Amino acid sequence: MKRLLGLCSVLLALASQPSFALSAAGESSLQQVQTRWAEINYQLPAAQREAAFAKLAAEAERAVAGEPQAAELHIWHGIVLSTWAGAKGGLGALGLVKQAKAELEKAIELDAQALDGSAYTSLASLYYQVPGWPIGFGDEDKAEALFQQALALNPNGIDPNYFHGDFLLRQKRYGEARAALEKALAAPARPGREVADAGRRDEARALLAQVKEKLE
Repeated sequence: MKRLLGLCSVLLALASQPSFALSAAGESSLQQVQTRWAEINYQLPAAQREAAFAKLAAEAERAVAGEPQAAELHIWHGIVLSTWAGAKGGLGALGLVKQAKAELEKAIELDAQALDGSAYTSLASLYYQVPGWPIGFGDEDKAEALFQQALALNPNGIDPNYFHGDFLLRQKRYGEARAALEKALAAPARPGREVADAGRRDEARALLAQVKEKLE
């Protein structure tokens, strides 16, 4: 179950701008969830994150209830549930991870291209970090297939390239991992996502240093 702890940095600051399908209230809710997620994930002490993510998950759930057809809000509810699971850890996190998976699958059903395909990246991240059967639903082959879908929609994005790089590092595919992480670091900035971008870049640099050690 230790692998679940890695989810706390996972899932991602995954979106830039909300799509036209959202109402003005939905856009505001989305931006608030994104901003608070980044603050919790990158600025709050680790000991305080579980409670903060639990509160944010309730806010994200209310946003989804207000606009149940908005894929963007389902994506971010899934992201918050996933990072809450990572902060929580242990067997108790599995229920949250399963809820996150359902939210991301719903988002894909509603609009697979929402937020540049972020649901694919988030779902891929779950599949490679959650334990496999009989404990969880982890599946590395499914993760790879989902990453390819994510990258087809957002080939230069910071998050799909970062998480794919992490996946490739765990697969010991070091050359491919280096290319993916370098691409993540070269990704364009996302307006309004400065805290998330800075945190993700720090994570990408740390992983890239590990990859370079393996390649030496």
